[in-house]
Amino acid sequence: MGAGAGFTLGRLAEVLDATLDEHPERVMTGVATLAGAGPADVAFVADRRHLEAARASRAGAFLAPADVTGLPAPTLGCRDPRRALAKVLVLFHPPTPPAPGVDVSARIAADARVDPTASIGALAVVESGASIGPRVRVDALVYIGARAEIGEGSRLFPHVVVYGGSRLGRRVIVHAGAVIGADGFGFIPGSHGHQKMPQVGIVVVEDDVEIGANSTIDRATLGETVIGRGAKIDNLVQVGHNVEVGAHTLIAAQTGIGGSARIGARVVLGGQVGIGDHVTIGEGAMFASQAGTTRDVAPGERVALTWARPLAQAQRIWHAEARLPDLLRQVRTLERRLAELEARLGGRGSNDAR
Repeated sequence: MGAGAGFTLGRLAEVLDATLDEHPERVMTGVATLAGAGPADVAFVADRRHLEAARASRAGAFLAPADVTGLPAPTLGCRDPRRALAKVLVLFHPPTPPAPGVDVSARIAADARVDPTASIGALAVVESGASIGPRVRVDALVYIGARAEIGEGSRLFPHVVVYGGSRLGRRVIVHAGAVIGADGFGFIPGSHGHQKMPQVGIVVVEDDVEIGANSTIDRATLGETVIGRGAKIDNLVQVGHNVEVGAHTLIAAQTGIGGSARIGARVVLGGQVGIGDHVTIGEGAMFASQAGTTRDVAPGERVALTWARPLAQAQRIWHAEARLPDLLRQVRTLERRLAELEARLGGRGSNDAR
């Protein structure tokens, strides 16, 4: 059971369905890194690569894979240590729900619908016809445009902008500075400049999506830009107009997705990946960081390098690049020897002629 501001190791083992080798009565009051932990902290050991650091740690207990033993403090052995760590962090750092209500400095349109359990922060703006669902938290300086919808239990951090007509599902998290529903990048080139194509569609963000700080998701030219259920988007990501991102896809920082691309479910896009316009990425595909493609990628394919080569081919290219200086020297040596051989053979031919 918990004790004061902490939890006994026995209670933690029960909550985590973990094995505990000793001292179930010991009370832990926090979670810390291996280097920063003290006698009242639980520290996380991801795998055997961190054993040396764990043995030097002052932690009062360790959260580790079930097969790790011999650590200098009681050990909570778990089948899935990373998931166990997530549970422990929530135990020691439970979220504090804000008091429902609207800050006196917020501006709420007369016909906007704000659930009485929602919390609207200082200087937030909610425009005409917008809908804020139950237990939504809108932090300070957030802008929610006309007819936008924010679903139950969602959280918008400071300076988020949700353009008019955008729809966010339940339990959506949008971090500071993100912009949802800005115009897509649509222009028609001409001799007198670039004519803007009106962007009259919307953005739909489905349930349980998380969007990182300063990311941007453009509204559709017509129809919808869609971020599928459970997708997770890192900071500084650009999603173009009419893109469809599949359920539970992961998109790392500084990735850019061109207009009308189709990203399948459970795709993984590493940092700084580039996806061209109208490209289709199949379900379960994985992109290494800085990969880019203007071609379709098959379901489950793993790609790397700027033009998103198949992973096995990319690895051969990486290995060949490392050998290029030696290969060039060998080629020059062979060229020189060939020239010498040709010179000797040429000279011999002249003597035979005489």
